[in-house]
Amino acid sequence: MTPTSTDPVLPTHDDPVIRAGSELVGGPAGRRIRFDGLGWWTPVRVLILLAVVCFALGLVQKKPCYDGGWFSGSTQYSHACYSDMPHLYINRGLADGKIPYFDETGDKDMKFLEYPVVTGGVMSFAATVAQGFAKIFDGDMQDEQLWFVMVNFFIMMACAVVTVLAVKGTSGRRPWDAAMVACAPALALNGIINWDLVAVALTAAGMWTWARRNVVAAGVLIGLATAAKLYPALLLAPLFLLCLRSGRLTAFAKTAAAALITWLVVNLPVALDFGGGGLHIREGWKLFYTFSQERPADYGSIWLILQQRGDGQPLEYLNELVGISLVLCCLGIAALAMFAPRRPRFAQLAFLVVAAFILTNKVYSPQYVLWMIPLVVLARPRWRDFLIWQACEVTYFFGVWMYIASFSGKGLSQNAYHVTILLHLLGTAYICFVVVRDILMPERDPVRADGSDDPSGGVLDRAPDVFVLAPGR
Repeated sequence: MTPTSTDPVLPTHDDPVIRAGSELVGGPAGRRIRFDGLGWWTPVRVLILLAVVCFALGLVQKKPCYDGGWFSGSTQYSHACYSDMPHLYINRGLADGKIPYFDETGDKDMKFLEYPVVTGGVMSFAATVAQGFAKIFDGDMQDEQLWFVMVNFFIMMACAVVTVLAVKGTSGRRPWDAAMVACAPALALNGIINWDLVAVALTAAGMWTWARRNVVAAGVLIGLATAAKLYPALLLAPLFLLCLRSGRLTAFAKTAAAALITWLVVNLPVALDFGGGGLHIREGWKLFYTFSQERPADYGSIWLILQQRGDGQPLEYLNELVGISLVLCCLGIAALAMFAPRRPRFAQLAFLVVAAFILTNKVYSPQYVLWMIPLVVLARPRWRDFLIWQACEVTYFFGVWMYIASFSGKGLSQNAYHVTILLHLLGTAYICFVVVRDILMPERDPVRADGSDDPSGGVLDRAPDVFVLAPGR
């Protein structure tokens, strides 16, 4: 069957790595391949299956911790099966039925829950369900913690599936690019460390609805995502620049307004305290924002390397250094958006701004890689580059746990851990480099090679420029 301009792009025809790998199963798709999608194994079904299998493998990888490993010395680090979930279930008062943000946790080191409200809501829901299962099966506290992890596993798996399907929908004629998300090793390894996949799924769904030109729904989803994790708000900056360049500021205003209103609707009932004869901002709600400001240089950051390889003392003016570095990166991205000879794709700039945040941040928790997986796939859909980056991230994943394990026994030395940090930084910087190159040389962009403009752009797709700082350059 002869392909048309609306048929899906076949990976074995488009990607050299997939083309070479296809020789193991009979070679690239032939000229009789069906494009009508009438077979049972549609892209949606295949992608869901891949995501579920990949995520289940991550659950198997955590098995050494199920039988008390999360609380038995260095087992959770030496076996790389650590998760925040069972610890926070106890330490944040969820096991005692305490209400996040309203009740104190009882933990002397963290008086209230230090997560945004949507994440706190998911945690509370999972705790309620887990306690119900524990009562039905007459389990002890350790069983209750394991139920909590299992309930969260299914929630996070659902978020992973939503993310994969959203990337498929955002990819236009390239639905199979979402297989990179579904099969990402970092998705399996980091999926149930924390609750980041809630924000990742909402962000991916927001980009999907934007691509479908539903600008208000996109704003609602981005607002919800920002109420689950702070980073999704960063996407509004490149969106503004692209809408400015294309004269689509009305669409941006609707999205930004919907995001702000949604964020306020979700947060204000928790943030506002009318007790004590006046209106106050609730201390439990503020903790997430104050904690981020007050934390020192931590695992995975370039700042930790500088601190440990210096005199070991905390870096002076760390917040200022982080802020200046991020601002400089964002100014560079803004210049790229306005001076590039062809308007960048939304996914490209979205990835760059989130990567800038991660590269300059005070901490890089292993699960932060989940933020970037869908953005990398949409910005640079090439298996070779994706696997190079994933290899760096998987190395860092095992490196950080081996380094922490060394505190109580054998593990990774500080110098070796610094190497894994640098690998993570270099891997992310490499993807930034190829994305910037694609922006400056659009003919090298895999997405635009088939004549597409910006499948993730929505109202920006094929829109003419009306404001360019350097036209014709």
